[in-house]
Amino acid sequence: MNRVLVLCTGNSCRSQMAEGWLRHFAGENAKVYSAGVEAHGVNPRAIKVMSEAGIDLSGHTSNHMDDYSGMDFDYVITVCDNARERCPWFPSTAEKIHHSFPDPADATGTEDEILEVFRNTRDVIRDYTEKFVRERLRVKES
Repeated sequence: MNRVLVLCTGNSCRSQMAEGWLRHFAGENAKVYSAGVEAHGVNPRAIKVMSEAGIDLSGHTSNHMDDYSGMDFDYVITVCDNARERCPWFPSTAEKIHHSFPDPADATGTEDEILEVFRNTRDVIRDYTEKFVRERLRVKES
């Protein structure tokens, strides 16, 4: 079984969304974790927009990457440039993959406008993780 760690700055939005989507698409074919170079707590807007797509993040916790220092991973995916720069080396034999997604937590405007930014990020991450699972984990669509 593949083990995947998704890293971001605060483990609050992008890495949480990626973890949720990866678990959804990989099912029993992977163990998926997420962490940050800091732990900021799971963003309520990330929980909301993922729930709209049928993915429940309400039980997720925000973790620091040190929480996983003793684990062996097949893949470590950084989903923001800051995490890549602050964590260019992760103590693992994992294949390191980087794909930067825009940070929805930076969005400004009305609540509806901010949620739209979160939805856009959610959908981009969904497409990326679906392709990752299909191509890297060799899991076929159901």
